[in-house]
Amino acid sequence: MIFLQAVPAGGDLSLGQTLVLGIIEGLTEFLPISSTAHLVLAAHAMRLVETEFLKSFQIIIQFGAILSVVVLYWKKFLNWEVFKKLVVAFIPTGIIGLTVYKILKTYLLGNLHVILASLLIGGIVLIVFERYSRGTEADVDFSEITYRKALLIGLFQSVSIIPGVSRAAATIIGGMTVGVSKRTIVEFSFMLAVPTMLAASGLELVKNHSAISENVPALAVGFVVSFVMAIAAIKSFLAYVKKRDFRAFGWYRVVLAVVYYFVFVR
Repeated sequence: MIFLQAVPAGGDLSLGQTLVLGIIEGLTEFLPISSTAHLVLAAHAMRLVETEFLKSFQIIIQFGAILSVVVLYWKKFLNWEVFKKLVVAFIPTGIIGLTVYKILKTYLLGNLHVILASLLIGGIVLIVFERYSRGTEADVDFSEITYRKALLIGLFQSVSIIPGVSRAAATIIGGMTVGVSKRTIVEFSFMLAVPTMLAASGLELVKNHSAISENVPALAVGFVVSFVMAIAAIKSFLAYVKKRDFRAFGWYRVVLAVVYYFVFVR
């Protein structure tokens, strides 16, 4: 089918492939199920050639989803105290990400076994965590997050450098572990994604600008689609967490990892 045909060696993506990846990114970026894992698994299922451009595309279109947070939360970004806490929380991921960039891009990003294992283990962790968690249901209040808690949340987030772990899951579990209420850490996780993915996208543009400059149309489409879908996903997720916990996402991760392994990998 031409709409979803395999990407040629040059790295160009068809319109259909770009739309599919953009939709997946927008819907999964802020859920605790790993958008990176979904992008890589979708690319593999569509038999896309694993080029440097495809890897860069999977990283950069995440910023389209992140831009939706800026649109929805721009007033909170103007709060100086909140901004400083975001900076503190970003520091661990920034340092570790810059240090292991080459290893991540070369050996981990497209590794299906690493991604499926991360999905499976992360799903089990979510299920167990929710089973014993006593997280509070207070209204959103960023004053709950001290600078010490912000740094600890950042350390938890840094684990998500491993593809498949999920940045959202890591920060939410980290925040609830250090005593932050569920709704507060969910929104803080949204906002923390902005500096994190801005740095990741910026580094990717610098490192691979030649391959990226030749495929701007594909990036533009993926960027816009992920932005639109992310706005809908954020609003739906906020409504969900008001009434339910994260166990359903944990079971989803486990089922996806097992089924995908037996259908596409084994």
